[in-house]
Amino acid sequence: MTAHDALFPDYAALYRRAFALYGPSALWSSRPVPNPTRADALAITTSLRVEGDLAARRLAEQIEQACRAAD
Repeated sequence: MTAHDALFPDYAALYRRAFALYGPSALWSSRPVPNPTRADALAITTSLRVEGDLAARRLAEQIEQACRAAD
């Protein structure tokens, strides 16, 4: 693991964490996919912000950062 990896966690892991923590409450209208793409990860960030709490908003930001870092 490099310093870059520590600063920007894998977006797929963050995607899975989002469904584990907020699936029923904030991501109820989405279905998780087994191998998420960056587009899949970015697609749930709006729901996390609108339907979730402050921690869900922070997770949405982390997902977006990880997706940008994956470029």
